[in-house]
Amino acid sequence: MKALRWHGPRDLRLEDVPEPGPPGPGEALIEVAYCGVCGTDVHEYASGPHMIRPGPHPLTGHRPPLALGHEMSGTVLALDAPVPGIAVGDRVAVDPCWRCGECRWCRRGEYHICPKGGSVGLASPGGFAERALVPAAGLVRLPDGVPDDLAALAEPLAVGLHAVRRGGVGPGDHVLVLGAGPIGMAAVLAAKTAGAAGIYVSEPVAARREAITDLVTEAYDPGAADVRREVYLRTGRVGPDVVLEATGIPELAVAAVNSARRGGRIVLAGIGDRPAQLNLTALTFYERTLAGSLGYAFDVGRIVDLMSGGALDPSRMITGRFPLSEGPGLFADLADGRGGHLKALLTTKAS
Repeated sequence: MKALRWHGPRDLRLEDVPEPGPPGPGEALIEVAYCGVCGTDVHEYASGPHMIRPGPHPLTGHRPPLALGHEMSGTVLALDAPVPGIAVGDRVAVDPCWRCGECRWCRRGEYHICPKGGSVGLASPGGFAERALVPAAGLVRLPDGVPDDLAALAEPLAVGLHAVRRGGVGPGDHVLVLGAGPIGMAAVLAAKTAGAAGIYVSEPVAARREAITDLVTEAYDPGAADVRREVYLRTGRVGPDVVLEATGIPELAVAAVNSARRGGRIVLAGIGDRPAQLNLTALTFYERTLAGSLGYAFDVGRIVDLMSGGALDPSRMITGRFPLSEGPGLFADLADGRGGHLKALLTTKAS
């Protein structure tokens, strides 16, 4: 089969590789319909390995080269064992978290922070391929009203939903989101479903601000406005109840802490690779609460339910659909800042 495999920095190859084979314990084999390009994928391509281990993964045993891609939808081809509510032939979205199922965290339902865990596409061959082995526990059956391309957005949308839940966003809250990339937009959509009264976004890219104008109270260009002060004034000189940082840029983590109201909550959902220098008194003196947010826990299914029920329409996030054969060029464009994509999908489906 065809697979788009990471060999090293700037070395992504479309190759003929053996079929995955029958699923082992806890696995399912799917035929991939669509798989989204995540910022993590681009980061690995540009300068990895970061989250990819150079040696065998302790849980899966896989090592590079491997196919990237963890934001996927597809059709179930085979199961190792029965999965409640799932049958061969079902269309599915995928929660790609591998988990040991035995540790303290897995037993508590916090499988996304399993010490041995990893993700399809980083710890095992991923969805930039015709077929992939995925965690059977992560399969979410798709209703007829949720098409395959939107279903591939369930994973990044789940990241935003998890961050909003970590921040305790509720009806009437005012929320500031730093960054309007895929995770920032997912957080905006999730905050709306949670009943936020005001949603403010800081984003330097004009096209991204324009894409969410109708969803938010105000979208600011941080190069032209003092976002902290503007939101403070818009909220009656109080400040946002919750600040969601969705970029992983250390300086924005600092800005997030400083922007929250007294007693407010800050959630760091972006993943970066540089340390941040936080003034701890900015937390202590104002009794702000700082939380990290990693991925999702059972949130992919929640997203599918929201889409199916009409409460969430993420179609504006998709800015391009490309055949797998165009993957190497697409990654080069994204890594070099070309193309202007919010969410690009790769597919082996016939156009």
